[in-house]
Amino acid sequence: MWAQSKVASTYKKYSQVQSRSRVTGREAADYVMRSAGVNDVSIVAIRGHLTDHYDPTHKRLALSEENYRGTSLAALGVAAHEAGHAIQHNVGYKALKLRMALIPITNISSKLLPFVIIGGLFFGILGLIKLGIMVYLVLTVFQLVTLPVEFDASKRAKAQLPNLGIIDQSEIPGVSKTLDAAGFTYVAAFIASLGNLLYLIALSRR
Repeated sequence: MWAQSKVASTYKKYSQVQSRSRVTGREAADYVMRSAGVNDVSIVAIRGHLTDHYDPTHKRLALSEENYRGTSLAALGVAAHEAGHAIQHNVGYKALKLRMALIPITNISSKLLPFVIIGGLFFGILGLIKLGIMVYLVLTVFQLVTLPVEFDASKRAKAQLPNLGIIDQSEIPGVSKTLDAAGFTYVAAFIASLGNLLYLIALSRR
């Protein structure tokens, strides 16, 4: 909850700070990808708040409408971050490959989660506790693998935006704070998943 609150407040703050270049999020994503030789990824606008993501299966970079058309430091940071994922995909970044490979089993584990929570955590059913350990093991590994993927994408964004002249040196802190706040949510998700895993392991040994 703290991490979500942090990213929301930081994003809100820097979404109100317009960049000097007035480059839109869409343009920034395009510039960052093209500078790295990525020319086969489509950029589309989608509905929702902070729904931005890169879809490696369809090679599609989706930006929320506020970031697609926005020219704020927050919009540029988020757009360049997602472009960083496209670059990772293009160069065969190993952590991203592993994350993609884990998605099917992670989706299955997520669907089993409600049964684990109700039967294992609330009622202490041993069989569901053991299932919960497997579920949270998968989720924890997925969250762990996600960390380098997200931090590397942010690192690429922070480097490319000033290198391409999209932002100047005085605007770097605003972009960095936006991306760092977003990074905290992934750290928090990993800690939460690991905590649940350890709790279930302790519960199974009673």
